[in-house]
Amino acid sequence: MVDYRFIYPEFLPVTDFSLRNAIREKLERKDMLNRRSVIEIPEFYVGTIMAVTVSDNNAPGKQNRFVGICIMRHGVGTRHQFTLRNVVDNQGVEIMYDLYCPLILKIEVLRLEKRLDEHLRYLRDAPPEYSTFPFDMEAQTHTEGAAVPINTLKVKLKPRPWLERWERQKLEGVQDLGLPQRFYDKAAAVETPWERYDLMKQYRQVIT
Repeated sequence: MVDYRFIYPEFLPVTDFSLRNAIREKLERKDMLNRRSVIEIPEFYVGTIMAVTVSDNNAPGKQNRFVGICIMRHGVGTRHQFTLRNVVDNQGVEIMYDLYCPLILKIEVLRLEKRLDEHLRYLRDAPPEYSTFPFDMEAQTHTEGAAVPINTLKVKLKPRPWLERWERQKLEGVQDLGLPQRFYDKAAAVETPWERYDLMKQYRQVIT
């Protein structure tokens, strides 16, 4: 039962108790279930290679299909969003989708897998080969009921400057950053190690 929290994170209530509303949550989940009766929303995680087809009046055939790696998921309820990243013509391209958007026609999982971190935003500061996937990539079969494989790939980032201070995020999926010691000293100064013992914070993050 624990796995359902990761398979369907959008069904978890908002962690800010001041924003909780029982009626809104009930109606929202009803809308989500109705949407799932119209379109198949497969199991996927950060690190999964996916293809999303949406309705687009300006595209040939009135449809647009994008392939990429899921670099992050966030939000709850009908506001849940996920972002796919790919490199097209040597240019990094990211598209953020609303999971329950009625414009989405099809969601395909081409390779089901997880990564070592909760997000892959650092791919924006990595060489393009880590984010390049062919648009004609064939789907790899995954045995139903089998454990989801974890890709332990360590990403080598480009030299600074970066979009974020990655040395402060305790990332497991990146190689040694090779920074001077002063960067790690500053990271240690702003670290909040006591939060791992904050039971109420952990409860709010996983509340059902």
